[in-house]
Amino acid sequence: MLYHTLMLLSRIICCLPHSALLTLGRGAGILYYKFIKKQRERAVRQMMEGLGIPEEEARRLVKESFVNLARNMLEIFYMPNLNEKNYKEYIEVDHMERAEAALAEGHGVVVLTGHIGTWEWLSAAFSLAGYPATAIAKTQPNQQYSKALDELRAKIHMEVFSRGSSELIAAAKALRQGKLLGFLVDQDAGPGGAFIDFLGKTASTPMGPAVFARKYNAPILPCFILRRPDGRHRVTIGEVLRYEDHGDTDKDLYDLTVRMTRILEKVIRENPTQWLWFQKRWDTPPERKREKHHTVKAIKEQGKQ
Repeated sequence: MLYHTLMLLSRIICCLPHSALLTLGRGAGILYYKFIKKQRERAVRQMMEGLGIPEEEARRLVKESFVNLARNMLEIFYMPNLNEKNYKEYIEVDHMERAEAALAEGHGVVVLTGHIGTWEWLSAAFSLAGYPATAIAKTQPNQQYSKALDELRAKIHMEVFSRGSSELIAAAKALRQGKLLGFLVDQDAGPGGAFIDFLGKTASTPMGPAVFARKYNAPILPCFILRRPDGRHRVTIGEVLRYEDHGDTDKDLYDLTVRMTRILEKVIRENPTQWLWFQKRWDTPPERKREKHHTVKAIKEQGKQ
C-alpha cells in the first residue's frame, strides 16, 4: 500500500512545474519546523553546539534547513522528470573535468559526500551525463519505501548498495569496473568507526571511503550538491584525495578519514541550512569505541571474495 501511495504521489508531483515544488516545499518545511518539535529542538541544540551560535540565529537557520529538506524530498519524487536532455536546466556542475580525470585512471572513483542539498540529485548530475554512478547507502527501515526509492533512483540510472550487507561485495565490484561509488559519510558509524572531532564534538565516523580507496587504489573525489538562491542546484567537485601508505595501515586509514571529515565539515559550516542537523550524528560515545578498528580485517576478508 505504501509503495503504491508513494509512486502515485510521484506521478502527481511530476505534473507540476519545478517552481511549484519550491513553493510547496517552503510551506511544508515551515509546517514541519513548527510541529515536529523533537527533531526541531535536536537540530537547534546541535547547531548551537556545532557552530557556536546563539539560539535565535540557530532557530532561524534550522527553519531554513527544514524548508530545504522539504524541497529536497519533493525533488526526489520529481526525479522521473529528469533526463539526459533537461537535467542541465536544474543542475550545473563545477569542474566535471576532475571527475573525468579520476575515472580515466581506471580504478573507479570513491565519491565523498553527505546529506547536503538534494543528495539524490548529485547522482543524476553524473549518471545523466553518461558516467556510471553507484552509491552505498543506509538500509531503509521500511521495505515498501525502499522499493519506491529504488525505483525512483532507477529513473536516473542510479544503482544503490545497502550499507552493512552482502551488497558491499557488489559495490566493490562496481569500483573494480571503473564506476563512481558514492559514500554518505555524515552518519554515526557505531563502535567500529573512527572517533574524530566533528563540528566540535567527537563522532564515530565511517571509514568505508578510506578502506575502499586503499583496497582498490581508487582516487577519492569530494562532491557536494548545493541549492542556489534561485532554487536550482550547483554541484561542486573538489580536488582528488588519495590514500597514502606510511606503513601503519590503521593510522593511515584514520588520517585519511580525518582529512575527509575536515572537507565535509567545511562544506557544512559554509552552508549550514543545507545539512540535516537533526541527525543522530553523535549517538555513539567515545567509550564504546572498539580497541581495534574492523577495517584492516575487512579488507583481507573482502579480498577473499
